[in-house]
Parts: sequence; C-alpha cells; structure tokens
Amino acid sequence: MSLFTSRPANRKGQKRIRMAEDREVLREIWEARLPVSFQLAQDEVVTLNVPEPFYLMVPRLLYFPLVTDKVRKHFIQYVSPEASGREIWLSDGNGQPIKWNYPIGLWFDLFAEGALPWTVTVHFDGYPEDKIMRCSCKETVRSQFMSYLKEADALKHKGQVMNCMQEKDHNQLWQGFQNDKFDQFWSVNKKLMESVVGEGFRHIPIKCYTPEKLAIQRIVKPIDDTTGTWTTLHDALLEFFPTIDFSTVRVIIHGVEPPLGTPVQWLSEHMSYPDNFLHLSILPSAPRFSYFSTPSLSSPSTESGSRVSPNSSS
Repeated sequence: MSLFTSRPANRKGQKRIRMAEDREVLREIWEARLPVSFQLAQDEVVTLNVPEPFYLMVPRLLYFPLVTDKVRKHFIQYVSPEASGREIWLSDGNGQPIKWNYPIGLWFDLFAEGALPWTVTVHFDGYPEDKIMRCSCKETVRSQFMSYLKEADALKHKGQVMNCMQEKDHNQLWQGFQNDKFDQFWSVNKKLMESVVGEGFRHIPIKCYTPEKLAIQRIVKPIDDTTGTWTTLHDALLEFFPTIDFSTVRVIIHGVEPPLGTPVQWLSEHMSYPDNFLHLSILPSAPRFSYFSTPSLSSPSTESGSRVSPNSSS
C-alpha cells in the first residue's frame, strides 16, 4: 500500500487534514538517546583531585543548554572561583566548539563518527564568541527555538498556523519540548503538520550539513511542478548538490539513513526535528557505526530517485 493513500482535496473548502501518520516512527525518534561522557577541560582544573567524567543519556532532539545544569554543578567545584560564575561552553572530540543552537543528535551525526559514549569537553573559560552565540539562560533557547518554528511554518503554511495559535499553544510547544514530553508537544505540533490532501506543504523546511559547511538551505517543493509527482529525498538533494555522486555519500538524519526514494513530504511530517526542520547530515560513504536501528519507513518506494504520484493508491 502506498504511504500517501489520500483522497482528492476538497477544493471548495481547501480542507486541511493530516496525511499518513506513523506514530511509532514519531515516538521512536523522540525517545532516541545518546550516552555522553562530559569531561572538564584539563587546563581548567585547579584542585588536587581530578574530577570524574559525568555521564548522561541525553535526548537527541534537545539542545545542550537544556541538559547541562547537572553537568555544571558536578564540575563547578573543580574550577577557580573567578571561572565558576561564567557561562559554560562545550567542545567535541575534535576540539571544535559545539553550537548549542544545533540539536544534539545533529552535531553527533556530523562529527562524532559514531564513537560511544560521546566524549564532550566542558569549559568555563575562554568562551569563543566568534564561533558560537552566547546562551545565558533557557529563555535564550526558547527564543531561538520559537524563531525556528515560525520560520518553518512560514515555509509550510505562510506562517498562518503559528499566527493563529494562542500564547498557551506556544507555551505548550516549548514546555513539551524542553521537558521531553512527547504527548504534550505533539498535541499542538500536529497542527503544524497539517496540509491539503494530495498537495502537501507549500515548501519543505530542510537544511543540509556537511562537516565542512553547516546549514545550507534551499527552497524545496513537496511536488515537482513539471511531473506532478512527489519530490523524493533524491530529488531534493539535487537542489542542494546538483553534481552529487550518491555512491560516495551517506545521508543521515536521527542516526539513520532514509531511503533516497522517500518523499520529502513524508520525511517532513515524520522525521523533522521539533523545530519542524529536516536537518540532513551529508557524510562520506565510509562505513560508520550506527547506534540506532532504522525505523520502519513504509515509504511508497525505496528506489533511488524514483517518482511517486501524490494520488497514488498502490
């Protein structure tokens, strides 16, 4: 059966309904965790005793400032009094500062090379303001998160859904996200996933990342204007990288490789991060360890670059 077994849209009222919803995929992605070993930068330790690493299982979908309160408390006694009041920042195994406004799982997929537990270094000194934004409080994270949501909705619905929501809906989205509450978040977020049957979103919120270049963004439509078929992941990537050789790269999201024949409309509905963007890591095709098994993607086709009709029922 096709994933998009949708009846024709009601043109008179332009009825907005959900397309196929695979709740198991949504929940599996939401519940994905990464084991992280936080270690204090050696040159910042001022005590005789070297602190032990602090281990956490962190949600892939969150941002680091939402999970590091306990990390800060664990290490603060080992740094100088002057440094103890400063904002912490993190660096990865390559020594590069971690951008806190990138989802944890995205940064892991891009740079960790599958090594587990993931070693992350904690710093109290030398905040690299030229490389990462300041984040003095969780309200900064909230502001950034809501900004991303509004940008995604502008692409999908011309901003109409977010604009029609009440403040309590915005608060519920944020509270559900920061507190890792799947049902609380999705009871509101489902409104952002509605679309006209057989048409999909206006545009797909999608960004591509490589280890060399971060956050590349292009306009991607869910349906090809020329053929009238669903735009696949293969098609979308050609918008970003016209000369891409698919045999030399791996496309990763949430630690898994979706089939290139999967419609981006389905991916947007089911595999977007909570900010409603698809964040795709484009990596060399050398084998890498995958911590999470691939969710069951009952997509209409798994052939590279294949086309799927919006009204297909087979």
